[in-house]
Amino acid sequence: MSVRREIPAYDGLYFITFTCCHWLKLFEITNGYDIVYNWFDHLNSKGHFINGYVIMPNHVHALIAFRNTQGQSINSIIGTGKRFMAYELVNRLEEQGNQELLNQLASLVNTTDRRRGKLHEVFEPSFDWKECMDNKFTEQKLNYIHNNPCRGEWNLAKNPEEYMHSSARYYATGEQGIYEVMSYALLADIDLTKAL
Repeated sequence: MSVRREIPAYDGLYFITFTCCHWLKLFEITNGYDIVYNWFDHLNSKGHFINGYVIMPNHVHALIAFRNTQGQSINSIIGTGKRFMAYELVNRLEEQGNQELLNQLASLVNTTDRRRGKLHEVFEPSFDWKECMDNKFTEQKLNYIHNNPCRGEWNLAKNPEEYMHSSARYYATGEQGIYEVMSYALLADIDLTKAL
């Protein structure tokens, strides 16, 4: 399902995927994994929960429980996050003096966005989402997320729990990784009036 379809502004558990423009490995090139963690912190500060994730060199998969959206669409929440991450990725490319990649990102901006003042196209304009309605589907998505670094061309780790930018270690061993997540199984136990 593409972002072109508006996600209703109600609480739920969602599998979210967004990708760097043209699949460029911008997180790896800029060592920008912490930029995603900062976005996760922002989501937590707003009362949402990160329940699973993997940050790949050029895309992010996350399992996020949105809570108390107060009428703000999830599309807007994701769009705002992508915009701030894009600014930081561009800043890092500028600090690196990576003019070739900055020029490439600038050339990808469409005419309409260029007229509005957009300078770089950092992420693909849409993102994918699926609402996780039951435990079986949620487990399927977590397995997909966690196995991503070990699949196909990636070979970033031999086992999912060895890949550092992932929640796989937590789900396999109970030990938190770089970013602390909460098991999706605990969501039903949360009293939202106390969580916020």
